[in-house]
Amino acid sequence: MWSTTREIVAGDVVIAWMTRDLIQPLVITPGKELNLKYGYYRHEDLIGVPYGSKVRSRNGKGFIHLLRPTPELWTLALPHRTQILYLADIAFVTSWLNIRPGSKVIEAGTGSGSFSHSVARTVGPRGHLWSYEFHETRANKAREEFTRHGMDDVVTLTHRNVCKDGFTVVDTVDAVFLDLPAPWDAVEHAKKALRKDRATRICCFSPCMEQVLRTVSALNEAGFTEITMYETLLRPHQVDTVPALEPIGAVAARLKQAEARREEKRLRQIAHARLGIERRAAKRKAGEGEDSEGGEGAEGKRPRIDEGVEGEKPSPEEQARDEAEALAELAAKGESAAAAAQVVIPEDVVVQEEEAVAEEEPRKITLSKAFPEVRGHTSYLTFAVLLPATVKAESVKAEDSASVPQSSSEDTKMADASPSQQNVHVQA
Repeated sequence: MWSTTREIVAGDVVIAWMTRDLIQPLVITPGKELNLKYGYYRHEDLIGVPYGSKVRSRNGKGFIHLLRPTPELWTLALPHRTQILYLADIAFVTSWLNIRPGSKVIEAGTGSGSFSHSVARTVGPRGHLWSYEFHETRANKAREEFTRHGMDDVVTLTHRNVCKDGFTVVDTVDAVFLDLPAPWDAVEHAKKALRKDRATRICCFSPCMEQVLRTVSALNEAGFTEITMYETLLRPHQVDTVPALEPIGAVAARLKQAEARREEKRLRQIAHARLGIERRAAKRKAGEGEDSEGGEGAEGKRPRIDEGVEGEKPSPEEQARDEAEALAELAAKGESAAAAAQVVIPEDVVVQEEEAVAEEEPRKITLSKAFPEVRGHTSYLTFAVLLPATVKAESVKAEDSASVPQSSSEDTKMADASPSQQNVHVQA
């Protein structure tokens, strides 16, 4: 499947990765160009570039990554001709059907080839995949892709209506996958294609519950066992690496220091307000004395006092001087801010904080957050097991042998009981 060389060559299928939501497959053809909002690229410029390289555009608008195709990348990048199976369903189906290297598998409903690529890689060169498609145009497109991707030795694609005409193999495959509008019409044909010498499995991919019910009835009538139905849902998680939380002691120490600073600021404001009031009161008294001395003979009028003196705002110079005087007064009285707030920081807490600061590389922790929405339903997966004929014959024999002793014992009991009943009748 696909190219195994280290560098890209002409004719290779390459996955051009722009963003998580924008992935495009390319067939490297000299003379062709790739024009995107992330820049302009010539195919001949990509020849010889190692897979996985980051290539910048010729016009400097951006860059792309050139990746080697895988079934997972092809599922994300393929051109959709029908509804496809995505990675979660593909992985679950492959596991439940027990598909492994060397397995022989039937797929009915090729569609866009998403499931076909994954199964072809899983079975490998020792296994084989028979794929059937009812729509002729889709079958031709899928056949071209399989040939271009080097899958002709592993995959056999047939344009056929399997619900009416059945499959082209009998008593051959280990597993059958039905992605059909009416899978119940193909159950009997699938039973003929499955091997009879071992336990085999079948899976039906149906988007509606009504289809599931009819499929389950058909599987029961055909003799399949262990019939179960699953629905695959995805819940994305976002994982981030963030700095570790600080110790509680360090946080408590910082809170106490902030409280001490607030208390110091409050005391400074109180002292500033007290000194300002005293200074303004002294100025007012001095002004009243001057007015009374100079205006004793002035027609006995009462001196006018400005109403806004007490509420006037001091200048920045006066404010700074008041704060300095307030601090000097507090220092003289021995009233420090920390003592007034009675905040005592333990020495061990301070030491722990200093050690935490001294760490050169802060610790980091990993946090996972689940998104509230669940990416939903594509289809229901109905699984069943077909037991080999030998196991069924042995089970039938076991049932018959279990029923024979019961009948003989009942006859013995009846024979034993008849004489006593006769004696009782005679005595009566």
